[in-house]
Amino acid sequence: MITLHVELGARRYPILIAPALLAQTGEHLRRFDAGSRFVVITNEIVDQYYGERVMLSLSHAGLTADKISVPDGEPQKSLTTIDFIIGRMLELQCDRQTVVLALGGGVIGDLAGFAASCYMRGTPFIQMPTTLLAQVDASIGGKVGVNHRLGKNMIGAFHQPRLVLIDIETLHTLPPHEIAAGFAEIVKHALIYDRPYFEFLENKRDRIMAVEEETMTEAIRRSCEIKSEIVSRDEREAGLRGLLNFGHTIGHALEAAHGFTGLRHGEAVWIGMLAEAYIATKSQYLADSEFARLDKFLRNLPLSIQLGGISMDEIEYLMARDKKNAAGAIRMVMLQTIGQATLTAEWQTDCLAEAIRYALAAFEDGREFQ
Repeated sequence: MITLHVELGARRYPILIAPALLAQTGEHLRRFDAGSRFVVITNEIVDQYYGERVMLSLSHAGLTADKISVPDGEPQKSLTTIDFIIGRMLELQCDRQTVVLALGGGVIGDLAGFAASCYMRGTPFIQMPTTLLAQVDASIGGKVGVNHRLGKNMIGAFHQPRLVLIDIETLHTLPPHEIAAGFAEIVKHALIYDRPYFEFLENKRDRIMAVEEETMTEAIRRSCEIKSEIVSRDEREAGLRGLLNFGHTIGHALEAAHGFTGLRHGEAVWIGMLAEAYIATKSQYLADSEFARLDKFLRNLPLSIQLGGISMDEIEYLMARDKKNAAGAIRMVMLQTIGQATLTAEWQTDCLAEAIRYALAAFEDGREFQ
């Protein structure tokens, strides 16, 4: 078992990475004295795979637990779903000591964490991510929330989990496009923070995409380590943590413009990373040779993203409402070299449409915006 920690003083918490962790959920909750009353929040698909396994583990450990299941998908990240979850928690007579267990991908982690942050002004919660994207990024750092029609994650809070349990065996139930979506966040960590890690990913890309256990475990470990280091140094995104938004300024706008359907978060991040790296090159932050290396890497990924019917005016409108913006200026993460980046409002705005078209052409059939 790999054990990492997010260092937040009295709120320090562990991240456990190993196979078969979900079947040992109760044992680990006992080990960390996590509580005695729990409510598992999951979605209908994850519930079919892992719900019974987790509930049996809790029961065998002598822990009391209820379960709340919601439909699958990004559209569930809404205040309507939060109202449903909180209503069920009230019906179950959950109190402030009830621990929320988030069993699922990034959507469930965000929903469960936000519900925990709101319910009776805050209850503890634990992350049990079952997708690659959630394991390497979304489950760590305490960002929780829901979407608004005018932007992604516009309603939320910082609410750190007490524990993160990453069972790498859950990746074997994911289709290839979900592995590809999660791989986007892995690559993001390397590009903004760790050049040798990017070189590792260049050499091991095919093994990661094939979910080869040893290589995948190392990638998960290093990405969790990077995310933990950054969050430990900048919990509330006052500076360094903003770099984790590389690819997300454009990516989030694409998701919102697409109505949070038909485009996975990781796919939007792939488009956003290539487009923002293109802008960084045009804005004289990133050398042409570095961009060419990144471009080659991204173009060799087995991705096919179909996206159309979105206007550049809408993209710019949504980007103008990004959470990183300051004094009316759109701030974006600019790569300076592979492994180093900066968050700035000083970039060449007139190449935005060109950059997005370039990125889309790399992942689809070259369809242009209206």
